[in-house]
Amino acid sequence: MSLLIVDKPSGPTSFAVVKRVRALLGKGREKVGHGGTLDPFASGVLPICIGEGTKVLPFLLDADKAYEAVVRFGSETDTLDLTGQTVAEHPIGDLCGAGVEAALVGFRGTIEQVPPMYSALKRDGRPLYSYARAGQTVERAARRVTIHELEMVAFEAPDRARLRVRCSKGTYIRSLAADLGQRLGVGAHLVELRRTASGPFRLEQSITLDEVGARIANGRALPMLSLLQALAHLPHVKADEAQALVLERGQRMTWDSFSQGRDLMSGPVCAIRGDAEEASLIAVVTRNPDGTVKILRGFRH
Repeated sequence: MSLLIVDKPSGPTSFAVVKRVRALLGKGREKVGHGGTLDPFASGVLPICIGEGTKVLPFLLDADKAYEAVVRFGSETDTLDLTGQTVAEHPIGDLCGAGVEAALVGFRGTIEQVPPMYSALKRDGRPLYSYARAGQTVERAARRVTIHELEMVAFEAPDRARLRVRCSKGTYIRSLAADLGQRLGVGAHLVELRRTASGPFRLEQSITLDEVGARIANGRALPMLSLLQALAHLPHVKADEAQALVLERGQRMTWDSFSQGRDLMSGPVCAIRGDAEEASLIAVVTRNPDGTVKILRGFRH
């Protein structure tokens, strides 16, 4: 098994989706995990890693994400989304699409963003949401995130805007919505969120939980992705048989001999054996400071 791209429905947690997939597959003892948490109210692309596929998780979490979001202006909530309690309401006046478009300019590129209190980030070993639920607010340092693309798809009068966002890891779309409302002076919160891409994975590759269950019940194959497909965004280097054996045994190899003269970044890089459809993943590697190959993760065959 490797990866299954699930179209997460709005409602369950990402962990609940993992638990459901594990139950459907009958994989009681095999590892199952997900490649990037989605808030319960959000839907869309959720990579589910199964068996050996769980080894690629560290290389998926750093990937860029893409979303479609709906922001409602004139109302603020404690969670920054529709699941929270209203904490402030403001008149929106003559808010219009042109005004929203103008405000979006300041959020493109690298920006500073303060993580929301209702998040899983930890302070002194406790997730921030546990403080928030206790009525406490703690200081959070602003973090740099990058908004690669941000456009308004439509302004839905009188108080909503539909946005399309492509951003770096760690970006909170809830915070983006709230900050946009503050910039406009009318407050705002997120009312819809759908992830359309996570790294190399797209919504078009996904399958619903209902379809997962139906296919398994009918004995039909699931659209599983291979390890190499999951890591298609990383550079690939074909190892010869001697190099493959060295990597599989965890022995020393120089980076120059591994890279075969190619101008590679230090890593991570996929070391593969074989050609085209018969290729298999040996390991994900990087370059040690001493010029040798460091194996970040090896894979069984």
